[in-house]
Amino acid sequence: MADKLADGMQQGDDIALVIGGADGVSPAVLAKADAKLSLSALTLPHPLVRVVLMEQLYRAMSINNNHPYHRGN
Repeated sequence: MADKLADGMQQGDDIALVIGGADGVSPAVLAKADAKLSLSALTLPHPLVRVVLMEQLYRAMSINNNHPYHRGN
């Protein structure tokens, strides 16, 4: 995730994140996606997904900026 985020930011790409419902997102939305990400095989409530996704984005940014957060130090 860190590499994909860094590549997108370096190229100046717009990044949109879509959180699907319990049944996922429509095939039309999936067809337009350049990349797909699954946080878990579990069905999670939207508020929890937002927190998990933000933590993963923070972790990816930390990795890209050589911050020790992702190592737990």
